[in-house]
Amino acid sequence: MKRIINEMKLRLRAIGENEAVARACISAFIAELDPTVEELCDLRCAISEAVTNSIVHGYKGYSQNIPTFIYISARIYDNREVTVEIADTGCGIEDIDRARTPSFTTGDPGQRCGMGFLVMESFTDSMSVKSKLGRGTTVLLRKNLKPYAEEKTCHKG
Repeated sequence: MKRIINEMKLRLRAIGENEAVARACISAFIAELDPTVEELCDLRCAISEAVTNSIVHGYKGYSQNIPTFIYISARIYDNREVTVEIADTGCGIEDIDRARTPSFTTGDPGQRCGMGFLVMESFTDSMSVKSKLGRGTTVLLRKNLKPYAEEKTCHKG
């Protein structure tokens, strides 16, 4: 049975500038696992999509006078699995299957391509979405990191 070896929680204002903050925090958090550059880039891309979707779609139509937040929790397991959960308390998704269809967007089609869920799935080992209308959406991303690379030793000939 896998065991949690570390975990963290963040609450960030749902503003565009915090997408970079979320990426940086998760990157620093998983650094202890010494991920490959590819693994780190994959996870950062998936997190960017999830956070951006929460900001753009989750709180669409909300007054800018009311503070809105994104909640991020991350866990590291002893089998080198990383999970990142990104949640909002926004409007929710009416039809998750339809929202996961490539090219579907609730945003301006001229500015949004509707590929967010596809991007998240392609850069993680699994992705799940839960949502309730008027209550918000939660995206759970899972990434299994490769085993630690063996230490290279220098041999003198």
